[in-house]
Amino acid sequence: MHAFDVLGDPVRRRIIELLADGEMSAGEVGAIVQREFGISQPGVSQHLRVLRENGFTTVRPQGTRRLYAVDPAPLQELDHWLERYRSFWSQRLDALSTEIARGRSRRRSGSGESPADQQTRRRSGGADG
Repeated sequence: MHAFDVLGDPVRRRIIELLADGEMSAGEVGAIVQREFGISQPGVSQHLRVLRENGFTTVRPQGTRRLYAVDPAPLQELDHWLERYRSFWSQRLDALSTEIARGRSRRRSGSGESPADQQTRRRSGGADG
């Protein structure tokens, strides 16, 4: 199964999010997922099995409990694969950051215009110039 197929399911993504904070027992994961998604314990077990069989989690017995943890290797592979596409959203995020900064500057000046816009309007003989 491809990584996107595994992580395409919201229940499995949530399990990975839970395990990202550290090792958890199957029972702990199950209780949270059952409460949030309304699925049965066997359903949660199936999702844990898919994650384990596809290398996204590891499991180790501790007495009668099974402790699950994230295996970072597939996530690192996915991150590496996504690297070539980051430029598509990085440029847009940089542009968004610039627009947010302009908005803050406009709010501080109280005019709704950036200082550069005010200066341009003054030069052109606008109402305040």
